[in-house]
Amino acid sequence: MRGATKGAIAVGVFLAMAGGAGYGMYAMVGDAGEGGAATATAAEVGSGPPTAAETLTTAKAFLAAWAAGDARAAADLSNDPEATQYAVADYRTKAHITRAVITPGTPRGALVPFTVRAEVSYDGHSKPLAYASSLTVVRGLTSKKPLVDWQPAVLHPQLRRDEKLRTGTPDAPPVRITDRNGKELTADAYPSLRRILDELRARYAPRAGGKGGTELWIEPALADAPKRTLLTVDPGRPGSIRTVLDAGLQAAAERAALRYQDASVVALRPSTGDVLAVANHRTDGFDAAMLGTTPSGSTLKIVTAEMLLDRGLVTADGPAECPATVSWYGKSFRNQGGFSLSGASFGTAFARSCNTAFIKKIKAVDDDAALAREAREVFGLGLEWHTGVASFDGDVPEVAGAEAAAEYIGQGRVRMNPLTVASVIATAKTGVFRQPVLVPADWDHRPVATAERTMKPEVAAQLRQLLRQTAVSGTAAGAMAGVPGPKGAKTGSAEVDGRVNPDSWFTGYGGDLAAAAYVAGGGHGGEAAGPLVAAVLKAG
Repeated sequence: MRGATKGAIAVGVFLAMAGGAGYGMYAMVGDAGEGGAATATAAEVGSGPPTAAETLTTAKAFLAAWAAGDARAAADLSNDPEATQYAVADYRTKAHITRAVITPGTPRGALVPFTVRAEVSYDGHSKPLAYASSLTVVRGLTSKKPLVDWQPAVLHPQLRRDEKLRTGTPDAPPVRITDRNGKELTADAYPSLRRILDELRARYAPRAGGKGGTELWIEPALADAPKRTLLTVDPGRPGSIRTVLDAGLQAAAERAALRYQDASVVALRPSTGDVLAVANHRTDGFDAAMLGTTPSGSTLKIVTAEMLLDRGLVTADGPAECPATVSWYGKSFRNQGGFSLSGASFGTAFARSCNTAFIKKIKAVDDDAALAREAREVFGLGLEWHTGVASFDGDVPEVAGAEAAAEYIGQGRVRMNPLTVASVIATAKTGVFRQPVLVPADWDHRPVATAERTMKPEVAAQLRQLLRQTAVSGTAAGAMAGVPGPKGAKTGSAEVDGRVNPDSWFTGYGGDLAAAAYVAGGGHGGEAAGPLVAAVLKAG
């Protein structure tokens, strides 16, 4: 009892008396020393700042009324009676704080520190509560009596204006979220998962089982502000949500993303569509890995190449035209750095990421909507994905003219993110679109998107040949060195208005693991995004 044995307030302690209505009743006992009788009627009308005696007497009387649960008496000793009465009454009836022993300390001028030792009791569970606070005694503006200057912090030092103490069961039981192997996933250990973990709890807490506990918390003044827990009375029994994430790969993806500002990475398993890792390194906290909507550059040539192969307009080993520039509907398209290839195969043009070789074929396709349909019907882009959390499932819209040519190389109105790009190369690897999921679909019986068509086996084989050539001897070779096979990859650089350097994109697979990465303003895909993908593939 800090200061309770010093000076003239040596007798200022509260002792338990017989209780009433389940709430501990306390009074102050002592001699008629400097403080005089500690009653609500002891205050004298005066002028100027309260004297030491007035400060002590008023503080003792106020604390005694509060400890006894006498909200009316406490209000009469405050300069804001209405707020005080509600707060002291709520302390017992809504915060469920009982058996309060409030001990004053040594005053420092008009400020009187005190300690509270009490008990929070709710729904058959109790737990001790102890804290220190203080009050200030001032002269009433009209009554001229010494009064407690009411502030919410008098009741508890962490309370701010219009905030309240409340005890009860939280809105939902606690939820433990784990990876595919049962390892707990937390935002402290895996910061990139914060948005995903919060959303999983919000969506699936009722299905996760568990039993709600009991907490004492601070109810915020603003409806959308978070509650602040002060004391866990009963932790309850947490529910459980098992994701298909892999904690080891998640850690590897988090480390990889840290190499660049504004970097995002996604890893998934092509044979199942399971999302194994989602990582972002951004100052704004945005989950660009799953919610981003930006052109993905030449990584979309995987879709364009599959469409051309399916229509018999190219073969992996057949010839391809790759001039330095080409024009379509008055818009000029060029290869990065202005290179050209003479006598090259389509496989070489793909591996070197020759833009003009693709746009040269748009006249033979003779259908501006063909690429959009192929993206949707074979790769599942633009369908309504149900991953378990909010995600953007890509958009390759039907356009015409020069915009259609831009889409062939992943520019124009194409909108993608690392999740969708990883799904594209996973579909290319297996020949079958499997919608990415974070939570198994059978856990909550939600529908998953299915593509209208699967690739023809001969088309899938040639597409894998193109991706392997790119990974072994093309623009992705440097980044993919050391990644175990069978492997394939594709680089991408997307020009975005307002950026000096293009965005860096890269996607690749090694065995039954695929990944995609994006670095805003990172330049060539193989130089920035490529090493991020390679690091994740090697970790798998």
